[in-house]
Amino acid sequence: MKQNAQITITILLFCFLVNTCKQDYLVIAPQYSIDENALATSKGVRAAVVASYAMLDGYAGFANGLGYTSSNWIFGSVAADDAHKGSFLGHFPEILQIELFQWLPTNSLLNEKFLSLYEGISRANAALRILKRVNDIDPAEKKSIEGEARFLRVFYHFEAYKMWKYIPYFTEADNDFIKPNKENILPSLIQDLTLAVELLPVDQDAVGKATKGTAQSLLGKILLYDHQFAKAKTQFDAVINSGKYGLSECFHTPLSVPGENNREMIFSCQSSINDGAAEGANSHPDGFNFPFNDGPVGCCGFHQPTQNLVNGFKVSTDGLPLLDDFNAKDLQKDDFVDPRLDWTVGRDGVPYLNWGVHQASWIRDIATAGPYSPKKNMYHKDSGESLASGGWGAQLSSLNVPFIRYSDVLLMAAECEVEIGNLESARVLVNQVRKRAGNCVQGEGTRIANIATSINDPKITWAKYKVEPYMQAWKDQTYARKAVRFERRLELAMEGHRLFDLRRWGVAKEVINTFLQVEKTKRDYLKSSAGYQDRHDLFPLPSIQIELSKVNGVPKLVQNPGF
Repeated sequence: MKQNAQITITILLFCFLVNTCKQDYLVIAPQYSIDENALATSKGVRAAVVASYAMLDGYAGFANGLGYTSSNWIFGSVAADDAHKGSFLGHFPEILQIELFQWLPTNSLLNEKFLSLYEGISRANAALRILKRVNDIDPAEKKSIEGEARFLRVFYHFEAYKMWKYIPYFTEADNDFIKPNKENILPSLIQDLTLAVELLPVDQDAVGKATKGTAQSLLGKILLYDHQFAKAKTQFDAVINSGKYGLSECFHTPLSVPGENNREMIFSCQSSINDGAAEGANSHPDGFNFPFNDGPVGCCGFHQPTQNLVNGFKVSTDGLPLLDDFNAKDLQKDDFVDPRLDWTVGRDGVPYLNWGVHQASWIRDIATAGPYSPKKNMYHKDSGESLASGGWGAQLSSLNVPFIRYSDVLLMAAECEVEIGNLESARVLVNQVRKRAGNCVQGEGTRIANIATSINDPKITWAKYKVEPYMQAWKDQTYARKAVRFERRLELAMEGHRLFDLRRWGVAKEVINTFLQVEKTKRDYLKSSAGYQDRHDLFPLPSIQIELSKVNGVPKLVQNPGF
């Protein structure tokens, strides 16, 4: 839902008055508060649930660093093999610690992430408490609001689960906010979300709101994390067979402002500009991730793709991925590449959407983090999609942050099919994604209308694009699993999924250390990393939150192993 100034003011007022779940408040009581009964009207509960949606961007007054970013570019991409921190070496050492696997519980980024997620949980629970007192509301709307609030509560808890696994689970009934973190919360998430699926409508009255399909997609994902593959498949099948969702004709479309809320985007953070909100309250967390120097935005050179990721887009003469030896040598100009490479990565000599040809001079420090720029978060030139004024100016845009795309659902469904032995069904699903990848490529890009062009356009001189479906049946489960996982990396690269995928597959240590062994020969600063160890299967809980959880000197929160 694109927020206007009036709604934004309502959100800020509500968030200021209703903050009951953040553990910081266990020590210092809020100085201003209002009884939730005062908000127990249809208008009040609508504002309450909008306030919960507002935390999808991670931004709140108490969190103004980079750890709260909703795209997970630090924790999902930089902490894996997709991206380097970027910029210059000494800029934001907290991110460098994450990239080098020198993780400490005192890293401020971790606490910022924790605070933003539990703020979202707090707001969802507040909406549910208020809803129980509301009488002047249509029953259908009441069901929807309850479903939305439950969905959001699960979403924020699940994001925290992906980070730390062992976290406290809070509902609207909780009065004691110092809870232990010993239980597996996945059963609670599944139960909560199953009810949300029943409550939510198929369609909503505004874009961005959770629907039945949104909840089914997230439920399937959580079941997938819990290795309940058959049950996850049931949820994904319901989404796929609903007829409500589908792949865009062009890969770039759902990742652009004109197409960001089309039928491919199942759930995303709705960004906006010039809406009356405080500067930085929209896409500030990703505002660092643009080309620097004389590039199109001028700040700040973070989140630079790795050579390993770029090499992953190489294909054989048959147009298929090089599953085993893609990183044996670096990409050369004459190599065939999957066209998704140039929708994902800014490369020298290749048009950068419609901003002109990417140049080496756009990179802040090539020697440190390499020659590539992120691209999926870039908006179109001269389109009115950025703030283009104020302190941040061009770094703030109205481009949404994707959480769940239809292609993501197709690939998760393919995973389920592989794990239950339906290899042919998995191949069909993956081929849908691969066929779409060949529908359009980066064109000359002087205007929005001609950014995309045909893969056979004779004007393309900067790359040899080729991508084909898997024509032969997959020979066994091992090969099928490798193909599905590789496809997931290509399709969702730089979208913050990578580390969490590697962890749930149980291959993070092997894949990341293999990546580092080669990437260290290209990026000297990586040599100081001891690599991925068993303890990195979870992030450390923030020290300050463990300290705040103490009762009679004994912490309720237990630190993750190895920290």
